[in-house]
Amino acid sequence: MIDIELEPWEEMVAHAEATYPNECCGAMLGSTDGELKQVRVALRLDNAAAGPQQAYYELRPEDLLRADREARERKMDLIGIYHSHPDCDAYFSQTDLKNSCPWYSFVVMSIRKGRFDHASSWLPNAEQTAAEKEELKWQKS
Repeated sequence: MIDIELEPWEEMVAHAEATYPNECCGAMLGSTDGELKQVRVALRLDNAAAGPQQAYYELRPEDLLRADREARERKMDLIGIYHSHPDCDAYFSQTDLKNSCPWYSFVVMSIRKGRFDHASSWLPNAEQTAAEKEELKWQKS
């Protein structure tokens, strides 16, 4: 299960709404205790996709390394990646799967007409051939 505290959750939603109609992306930092992942920090990252960003996001390797370094400096773990899906559901696409890392959680937020609609979290397998839905909980203000 992934549990996102109020402040990072609000930051993730604000980021997704601000970048609409493009996809946003960012990193989630926190701690892991067995099956429980606690997200305490949301770190905005740039969508580096060269093409249309309404249906695709891309992370630069150096940005992912920076997020990992920042997590370690804060004595936290890099829990995973979040991104938005403008005007569609919060599913894990084949492109998402192909570009995933099996040791991270992937939170996808559906943004419809510029406003948050719903979210889901996904855990890709080691072969990057499938992803299971992960229980997602977030704090509400």
